[in-house]
Amino acid sequence: MPARLRLTTVDAGPFTMSKADLMYGAEGTVTVPSTVVVIEHPGHGLVLFDTGINHHVADPEAAEAYWGPGLREAYGAQGFTREHAIDAQLRRLGHRPEDVRYVIYSHLHLDHAGGMAHFPDAVHVVQHDELRHAWWPDRWTARGYAFRDYRDCRDFDFLELDGDIDLFLDGSVTVLRTAGHTPGHQGIVLDLENQGRVGFLGDAGHLWEGVEQDVPQLSDWNVQRKLLSYGRLRQLRRAGVRVFLSHDPEDFAALPHDGDVWD
Repeated sequence: MPARLRLTTVDAGPFTMSKADLMYGAEGTVTVPSTVVVIEHPGHGLVLFDTGINHHVADPEAAEAYWGPGLREAYGAQGFTREHAIDAQLRRLGHRPEDVRYVIYSHLHLDHAGGMAHFPDAVHVVQHDELRHAWWPDRWTARGYAFRDYRDCRDFDFLELDGDIDLFLDGSVTVLRTAGHTPGHQGIVLDLENQGRVGFLGDAGHLWEGVEQDVPQLSDWNVQRKLLSYGRLRQLRRAGVRVFLSHDPEDFAALPHDGDVWD
């Protein structure tokens, strides 16, 4: 039997942006969350899936130095406040950053790895290819990474993966490689006692509308790999897994947050 998990979610980085930034050719604007999953594992403590935006971005002047000139506005992150940052969110939930034992990253883009530095004592679970690419990204994907998110984290304990893994060997947390948006993108499937299997697939897709129509995102590292990952998302759903994307507003609305918990 898998270990009995409990989870909730927080929005650690709201964006208001052109919908075309998330789905090629779309029109209008959309406000989206940056979903972080907070998981309590009875044997392995507190586990995070992603860490949202770095707290420096809450201040316009600090954001200029941290992300670079104009990027806070370009990404539509003006609504991000200090209370959205993952360390503040954990304290609001009654946890301390030092309670976190594992951090699993969908990928290392600035809206997913921004809180890395808050967890120096955790094990950081990332695909080997993603870690390499984040340190030296291809030119056309470099804008999605904030070097300062992990500049001082080289001595952290990284569990570098090369594919899928049953993380705790108990069936409770399965990591699935879903490359395409970045070289080492990955998601997780959790086995919950009362909710069944739920998947958090990060940016393997950005909006379900794009997944269903096989429309990629402008910033995808490799469109062919991204579309193959779309196929994996659809297969997970056919297999009975409830799959959630990090930036789909309807997905976030359906998840437990504001004190609610799934187990």
